[in-house]
Amino acid sequence: MKKKGWKEIPIAGLITEAGSAAKYKTGDWRTFKPVRDEDKCIHCLICWIYCPDSSILVKDEKMVGFDYEHCKGCGICASVCPKKCIKMEKG
Repeated sequence: MKKKGWKEIPIAGLITEAGSAAKYKTGDWRTFKPVRDEDKCIHCLICWIYCPDSSILVKDEKMVGFDYEHCKGCGICASVCPKKCIKMEKG
């Protein structure tokens, strides 16, 4: 079987249909991961609003954790948290 050249790869690589990016676990790209101090969290959900990867998990209008399979460790959640309850840790 002949390998395809880069010119034959569809635009956006393997993600060719809307909504299909969720199938690709991209969390292993990160160097740092967010870790939340549950005692400080006021569940304002500002982190959820700003997360570009939709990696903030919410249940019953409360922040319950992170989707580490898709979080790329950008640190936006930590930077916008008004209570500074999210810290970026190596890992």
